[in-house]
Amino acid sequence: MGGATVLYQDRESQADGAQAEGDALWLTLSELTATTGWELKPEGVCKEETCVPVPAARRAAMIRTQPSGTQLNLTEFARLIDQPVAHDQATSVWYFGPAGWEWRTRLSTRVAPDFALPDLSGRVHSLSDLRGKKILLLFWASW
Repeated sequence: MGGATVLYQDRESQADGAQAEGDALWLTLSELTATTGWELKPEGVCKEETCVPVPAARRAAMIRTQPSGTQLNLTEFARLIDQPVAHDQATSVWYFGPAGWEWRTRLSTRVAPDFALPDLSGRVHSLSDLRGKKILLLFWASW
């Protein structure tokens, strides 16, 4: 089965030539660039000024040549850069979050970012109002 919807950080794209094989999503090089902004270059997988070298030991799992052209396994690349991936097989939708170097720095201070949410009565509370107090944050979702 070909084609996939790719949610890559802040953009949604339809990759008609994508090939899903288990937990691997293979993209043509043109679709890789169109959906993610990354491109395969001799020095590695690059986006703007950032280039990630492809380790020789992972090259076969990440890059392959088909009669239709070269493809890159986006999920293998995501593993290389510690990027979270979620996949819904039934709808062929793939989500890729921020790379490890982005989210790790957010956790380095161990201080939660400020946010404001209403309570059950509709009163808005912000986390910054509670700084210095012991609190328990509980998040849940129904899905």
